[in-house]
Amino acid sequence: MSESAWWKRAQARDEAAGSESGDLKSRVIEALRTVYDPEIPVNIYDLGLVYGLDVDAQEGRVEIRMTLTAPGCPVAQTFPATVEEAVFDVSGVNDVHVELVWDPPWSRERMSDAARLQLGML
Repeated sequence: MSESAWWKRAQARDEAAGSESGDLKSRVIEALRTVYDPEIPVNIYDLGLVYGLDVDAQEGRVEIRMTLTAPGCPVAQTFPATVEEAVFDVSGVNDVHVELVWDPPWSRERMSDAARLQLGML
């Protein structure tokens, strides 16, 4: 399976979760879609910067594994706090942890079709 097919399947799985956890997860995803990459005018979720999203609805705990478009990004030190703040605003969230990862490196294949369309790449 290609990397882009895997990524699209993972995004669809995250969005299709139907349990209570899925409801909170969908609200967290909507919050992530309000945070934009500082260099590309697309939200971080559709841009494919979120590599992992674990939500424990009972505890209100959210774990996010994400990357940036480039390791030398000037906001690398402050951007995780921006993401945490956006997710903390979601009703039912009590704890947020954002881990910045660099492996695998981000590539354009991780972008959703909506992001590609927004950037004129479709």
